Amino acid sequence: MNRRHDIDALRALAFGLVILYHVAMYYVADWHWHLKSPHAAEWLQWPMRALNLWRMDLVFLISGVAFGFLRQGHAPLRLIGRRSLRLGVPLAFGMAVVVPYQAYVQALGNGSIGPGFLAFLARYYTGGPWPRGAFDGWEAGVTWNHLWYLAYLWVYTGVLALLTPLLDSAAGQRLRQAFTRLRGLALLLLPMGPLALYSLTLWPRFPPTHDLIHDAWLHAVYFTLFVYGYWIGVDAGLWAALRRLRWIALALALGWFALHLGLRTVAVGGAPGWRLAARLAADAYLWTTLVAVLGWAHHRLNRPWPWLGWANESVYPWYVLHQTLILALAVLLAPLALGPVAEPAVLLLGTVLGCWVLTDGLVRRSAWLRPLFGLSPRARPRCPSPASPARPAARSA
Repeated sequence: MNRRHDIDALRALAFGLVILYHVAMYYVADWHWHLKSPHAAEWLQWPMRALNLWRMDLVFLISGVAFGFLRQGHAPLRLIGRRSLRLGVPLAFGMAVVVPYQAYVQALGNGSIGPGFLAFLARYYTGGPWPRGAFDGWEAGVTWNHLWYLAYLWVYTGVLALLTPLLDSAAGQRLRQAFTRLRGLALLLLPMGPLALYSLTLWPRFPPTHDLIHDAWLHAVYFTLFVYGYWIGVDAGLWAALRRLRWIALALALGWFALHLGLRTVAVGGAPGWRLAARLAADAYLWTTLVAVLGWAHHRLNRPWPWLGWANESVYPWYVLHQTLILALAVLLAPLALGPVAEPAVLLLGTVLGCWVLTDGLVRRSAWLRPLFGLSPRARPRCPSPASPARPAARSA
C-alpha cells in the first residue's frame, strides 16, 4: 500500500493547530484556562470558537484512520498491549513530570498555595489534598490537563480493537460499505445524524469535563468520529468524493457557522430551544468543516513533503511538551510587559523553539527518553552478515 502523505501531513498540521489554540487560550477573554494574560481580548472568542468546534474532532478522526493501519497483522489483545505502552507510558510520565508545573502556576496564580515548586511537588505526588478549585483536576489530587487526549484515545482504541470480530463480520462490513459508498449530498448530511442525536440526548445533561468518567457527550462524539476515521481509511472512492466536495463543504461550513453564531446571539438570555438549535448548527458546521479539511488535504497535501519524516516523529513529543512551555514562558514574559502584539508573538515563537530544541536536541537522541514521549526505539544500523559482505562504499566525486 502506498504511503498516504496527506494523512501524515494532516496529522502534523492538526496537532500544530492544537498548539496555536493553546497559545491563544492565554489571551481569549472570559474563557477558563490555567492563566490569563492582562492583554486578554473578547474579539478572540469568535475565531477561537470557529476552531474549537472541530479541532479535536479532526484529531480523533485522524486517529481512527491511523487505527486502521495499526490493526493490520495484530490480534486485538496484542494491539491493545502495544497501544497501552505507546499511550500509557507518555501519559504517566507527563502527569508525573511535565504537567505538574501547569497545576503549580494555576494554583499559585489563584492564591490557593504559596510559592515553592518543590513543596508543591511533594504535596502533588502524595495526592493533595488541595483547596477547592486550586487547579483543573484538583479533586483527584493530580491532573493530566492537556494530556486527556491520550487517555481517551487509549479507551477508544481498546474498545474498537475488542470489537474487531464484529467489525470484520458480514454485518460490520456492510455497515462500513454503507458509509464509504456515501456520495454527494448524502456524504454531507447523513454522518451528521449521530452527532445531532447526541446533542439532543446527551449534550444537555453531560457538559464537557475531560475527566474520562463524566464525559458521556464528548465520548459519544469523539468515538463516533474515531470510527468514521477507521471506516474512511484509504478508501480511494470516498477520498475522491471528499476531494470533489471540498468547495461545497467549505461554503456550507461557513454558512453553518454563521447560523450558529446568529442562534447563539439570540439564545443569550432566551429560551433553551435556541441554545439547542445553535448546538445542532454547530454539529452541521463540524461535519462540513471536516469534509472540507479532508477534501482539501487530499487535494493539496498528498505528496512526499521533505518535512514529513521529521514531523511524524516530532509531533508526539511536541504535543506532550507544548502546554507546559506555554505557561512557563507566559510567567517569564509577564514582568516584561511587552504589550498585546509583541508578547503573543514572542510566546508563540518561544513555544515552537522550545519544543524543537527539547525534541530534536534531547528527546529524539535519547534511547531512554524516546518511549517516555511515545517514540519507538531508534532503529539500530544493520551489520552485514558474514555470508553477505557489505558492498564497498562508492568513491566520492
